[in-house]
Amino acid sequence: MPLYEHVFISRQDLSNAQAESLIEHFGTVLSDNGGTLVDNEYWGVKTMAYKINKNRKGHYAYLRTDAPAPAVQEMERLMRLHDDVMRVLTIKVDEHAEGPSVQMQKRDERDRGDRGDRPRR
Repeated sequence: MPLYEHVFISRQDLSNAQAESLIEHFGTVLSDNGGTLVDNEYWGVKTMAYKINKNRKGHYAYLRTDAPAPAVQEMERLMRLHDDVMRVLTIKVDEHAEGPSVQMQKRDERDRGDRGDRPRR
């Protein structure tokens, strides 16, 4: 089955438990339609670059899935209809990266690489 990564933003006035229950809800929608939720991460409340529906912040969640296209389409349809979900992004990937996402890694653990604009010490 194809591999997908999803990020969705839910309203800022939800509690952390409610935001995490949305992850479980959409995971069950996916499994009911023949897919599996490989991994999920709750990234917390983050400030957005611009207001969406008069909200400046939102609860971010990240899902890694292994599902057929109809299951993903149904999950996206229900996400877009849900009142608490403001934005959804889904991408198809060749393989899932091992370990936590970049958002969950500590800043000093991230591999930024040499940009070439600073002298090395």
